[in-house]
Amino acid sequence: MVAPPDNDVLRASALHFQHHDGSPALQGVSLGVREGEVLAVTGPRGSGKTSLLRCLAGLDRPQRGEVWFDGVAVHTLGALARARLRRHRFGWIDPVPVLVPELTIWENAALPLMLRGTGRRRARRAALEWLERLDVDGRARSRPHELRHSERQRVCIARALTVVPSVLFADEPTAPLHRAESAQVLRTLTAAARSHGVTVVLACAGPRRAGLADRTVTLLDGRRVRTLHLPPVAGPAGPAEGAEPAGSAGTEGRPACSLSA
Repeated sequence: MVAPPDNDVLRASALHFQHHDGSPALQGVSLGVREGEVLAVTGPRGSGKTSLLRCLAGLDRPQRGEVWFDGVAVHTLGALARARLRRHRFGWIDPVPVLVPELTIWENAALPLMLRGTGRRRARRAALEWLERLDVDGRARSRPHELRHSERQRVCIARALTVVPSVLFADEPTAPLHRAESAQVLRTLTAAARSHGVTVVLACAGPRRAGLADRTVTLLDGRRVRTLHLPPVAGPAGPAEGAEPAGSAGTEGRPACSLSA
């Protein structure tokens, strides 16, 4: 095994991953993420975005391929070592907000810091700072059930940023939010990450939400899309003026893609 280049803090090489039912989720995906970069992974539902993020974060182990983080071969680590890595170096945001119902909002946001051994007062101060950035500091003493769904998601984002992770994995973090809220939260997330040197791997369904990223990678059926060309579709009266004739009736109107091996 050879470690990835120094400018890649995170690298995947020829990842293959199958779901429990045997259906393929990733089929040879390779990519590198530079330190401090905001990388968007786009693609339709079922394209493999979540599986890729979970393999990169050490939540799942690929059946084949390699995952490297900061010179560490993540794919060779046992479950406990991967859990320690996630606790101390990674942050994770799910599309559905999950909070501890018995804790207040600020305690939920501070929980990862306190699990690392940070004192309660210092952890509370850090949590309140991020809650304020995400406009939910006014609910700091509330319980999760008292908040709207979108507010709970903001708390989950604050919780992930409170520890200032080396890499933040965000799996469609604005899925529960309205369009205006979504844009504002993504701006806050990416600006905060850049100001603190946090590398972000962001899964999102479409290019609109990927607009704030430094770079975009697209998946389709578990493979990276290298190029995408949509040939013109002939109307009832024939091809549009100036259009090239279709090569054959069997390919007319179909997207032509080049996918990674």
